[in-house]
Amino acid sequence: MMFEEREIVEEAADRWWLFLLTGIAWLIVALIVFQWNYTTVYAVSFLFGFVALFAGINEFFQITVSTSGWKIVHGILGVLFILAAVWAFVHPHNAFATLAALIAFFILIKGIFDITVAFVTKDEFELWWLQLIVGLIEILLAFKLKGLRRRVAVA
Repeated sequence: MMFEEREIVEEAADRWWLFLLTGIAWLIVALIVFQWNYTTVYAVSFLFGFVALFAGINEFFQITVSTSGWKIVHGILGVLFILAAVWAFVHPHNAFATLAALIAFFILIKGIFDITVAFVTKDEFELWWLQLIVGLIEILLAFKLKGLRRRVAVA
């Protein structure tokens, strides 16, 4: 590892508590927001709608500072984000179910990756088992989210 990289790693390691506090904060937000009723479904869908709306507006602003080839990409992304925002506002249940399915898919892939990395780095790191446990929890969470998607879609 280069000297600059080592300094960055050591500086990040000194701030381990920041990552811990951020994780605790996200858990508190999850416990408060996700009470699993229709208010939560609408809140998450509308939040996604607003994020997609502002992302679309941002993409249109990016057209003004982009080169010719990227202008087309930013225009297409802007239109797609605006359409996603409108869809989330008009069909909040479907938007929530789709978001749950996408997040479940990404968490499943992340869990598989973590388990694979844990076994590959078993001989190099003492705490390989911790990454293995996290990977297993991620896979269980992915299946839990998939079940949530089915419950919302039925309602």
